[in-house]
Amino acid sequence: MKKVDLVLGALLGIVTSLLGSVLFIMLFTTYGILEGLQFIFASGKMGKLLTLGALLNLLLFFALLKWNKELMARGVVLGSILLTILTLLV
Repeated sequence: MKKVDLVLGALLGIVTSLLGSVLFIMLFTTYGILEGLQFIFASGKMGKLLTLGALLNLLLFFALLKWNKELMARGVVLGSILLTILTLLV
């Protein structure tokens, strides 16, 4: 059961970061989602977008700690680390 919570937390962290990135594009740019992603990727600022999207992971992390889901909170950190490695490779 413990490994399932860790993997679920990592998936939640990745999805939350992507959701935050999409919300940033929708709220703070004049582009649509796909056009915004294409523009940001073409301009080489995808890492910065994922960093802004990862701010929601802080809220998720502390909410999971409040609900005594420590292993899922570790998974959120693992998901953030995986996104960081992906950002460095792209």
